[in-house]
Amino acid sequence: MRELERAGVAYTEHVYEVDESDLSGVHVCAQLGEDPGAVFKTLVCSTSSGSHVVCCIPVAEELDLKAAARVLGEKSLSMVHVRDLVGLTGYVRGGCSPVGMKKSFPTVIDETCILYDTIYVSGGRRGLQVELAPDDLVRVTGAQVAAITRE
Repeated sequence: MRELERAGVAYTEHVYEVDESDLSGVHVCAQLGEDPGAVFKTLVCSTSSGSHVVCCIPVAEELDLKAAARVLGEKSLSMVHVRDLVGLTGYVRGGCSPVGMKKSFPTVIDETCILYDTIYVSGGRRGLQVELAPDDLVRVTGAQVAAITRE
């Protein structure tokens, strides 16, 4: 959230109760009473060349690795193992935000973000979501917007 404030981005914090037995984004939506299409999960992937990228997609959707690789100009992508997430991003599973990672990574956000005035992403820890305009998230992360979910 400090990164958003530093960039002058307006956002709203939303706190929810964490259920360690269900860290799914759909469960977060139920806690917040929000449309699963407007709540985005942050997925970190490795490229075939060994670098990393970030993909943000609606919580009920599945990432199309081939489509995301094409958008990012990569041969292929694979999901980063959860055990490597903290060291790479500074965030834990269920609290990974596309904003404020240890290092800036190329980022792509699913095109459905433009259907909403505001969307939700993790605030950087479990139990915290931030609501902001999709354009602001794109600007702060330097993201591309493209179709990256499975049909």
